[in-house]
Amino acid sequence: MRYAGEKKFNVWTVLTLILLALFLLFVIYPIGMLMVKSLFTGGKIDLSYFVKFFTKRYYWITLVNSFKVTICSTLLACLIGVPMAYILRSVKIPCSEFLNVLIVISYLSPPFIGAYAWIQLLGRNGFITKIINAIFNVKLHGIYGFAGIVLVFSLQSFPLIYMYVSGAMKNLDNSLNEAAESLGCNAFQRVTKVIFPLVMPSLLAGMLLVFMRVFSDFGTPMIIGEGYKTFPVMLYTQFMGEVGTNDGFAATMCIIVIVIALMFFFIQKILGRKFTYSMTALKPIEAQPVTGHKKFWSYFFVFFTTFVAALPQLTVIVTSFIGTINGSLFTGKFTLDNYRNIFSKGNTSAITNTYLFGLEAIVIVIICGILISYLSVRKRNALTGVLDVLTMFPYIIPGSVLGISFLYAFNGPPFLLGGTAIIIIVSLSIRRMPYTIRSSTAIIGQISPSIEEAAISLGASQMKTFIKITIPMMLPGVISGAIMSWITLISELSSSVILYTSKTMTLTVAIYSEVIRSNFGNAAAYSTILTLTSIISLLIFFKATGSKDLSV
Repeated sequence: MRYAGEKKFNVWTVLTLILLALFLLFVIYPIGMLMVKSLFTGGKIDLSYFVKFFTKRYYWITLVNSFKVTICSTLLACLIGVPMAYILRSVKIPCSEFLNVLIVISYLSPPFIGAYAWIQLLGRNGFITKIINAIFNVKLHGIYGFAGIVLVFSLQSFPLIYMYVSGAMKNLDNSLNEAAESLGCNAFQRVTKVIFPLVMPSLLAGMLLVFMRVFSDFGTPMIIGEGYKTFPVMLYTQFMGEVGTNDGFAATMCIIVIVIALMFFFIQKILGRKFTYSMTALKPIEAQPVTGHKKFWSYFFVFFTTFVAALPQLTVIVTSFIGTINGSLFTGKFTLDNYRNIFSKGNTSAITNTYLFGLEAIVIVIICGILISYLSVRKRNALTGVLDVLTMFPYIIPGSVLGISFLYAFNGPPFLLGGTAIIIIVSLSIRRMPYTIRSSTAIIGQISPSIEEAAISLGASQMKTFIKITIPMMLPGVISGAIMSWITLISELSSSVILYTSKTMTLTVAIYSEVIRSNFGNAAAYSTILTLTSIISLLIFFKATGSKDLSV
């Protein structure tokens, strides 16, 4: 939108160029470095790394394993998340708001925390394992391997499907459902023939995010996979082991991941456009009381699923107050020793770094998110279109790949950022900025341009109108997106574990390090702090937005 007398090259053009330059530097340049290292040797094109990967079963089988885990986890997440969304939207369930918070919290915590908690419950010496072995006189070998990985990922990912489908159902017109009922459709037919097709675009979007979340995570299979290696585990171990001698092969594996991520992103976009429906909920679906066996099974499914999903977080909180022997064997006695350990002199840097880096990153996210969303909606042109596309790349690319690309790009001349707090803050910012951009874009699309035009006609400059009028009206969307960005960035592991040093360790990295070293007491205490921070942030989100649930 260009106002009368507005110059073609103005402050908005300058801001667009600055933001474009930043994304070219911190997104395109690192990816370009990956491509150079994977495709060129001695200045000539060399595909030997790709040949090495696809001709040796030791490498490509991990890709097959990742697809198996990802497909099974995504489908299972849908089988849990879709019914949860439907039941909570259509059936009156006691304490539904509280249940919603528990479901969301189970998604917001890092997957590897769930893996660690399930080891405490269903590991070889887990609490539940011991009970089952004693009662049934059997000897379970724990949740390790393929089944355990799928279990953890499914329980951690179904809330994302739930949020997407629940948000879509909020906009459904119940008159369509009633019309189908009047034509003789039973409940199952109404769900499969009416509701399911209408929520399909949102379901596909949620499935894509679940797919990429599962496919790119290495913490969970690293902890409970044992002999079952997935592609991210192979990528991480290859990079950490070969970065000094054969970084080209690690770069090649990163390029393979990027290609796969982009492929599924475009598939989701194509399918989303194909199944898109436009409607306004003149008569939204309202939760209705049910009786008999429907009431029993609805209540049982919702409460049992929520309990199982929240069980890892509850386990972590409880075990954080139980003493340990050498950090790994729990004594069964309640104590504050684990918290004394992590708050002792010299051990608090991970906690302070998490909040400090997170706050600095969120300031960058808010400023850039407001500007990018405004430019994308109000100043549409070729440059803002390119900028809008570039902001989606960090959303698609796995965090571990982004972290590796950052080290390749900024660990030597001309940019020496490796090992500094700056590189951590930048990676957190661009990884989680899409949440704020999306919510800000949605809110500015609802603001009539006539309001800004009125201010300008009264003598206010465009910049003054933007600062005094537009930004205050955008704040609800900005705040909600910023809080979601904050919750997800403090839980970020995949890029941070690649980029951190002893001075820039964050809570997630500290938790992962303690679990790997079998210091389960300290890991539980760190995890509890992270979980409580997420819960408080989520409650602030509900208060700031006036929303009673979190739907996408």
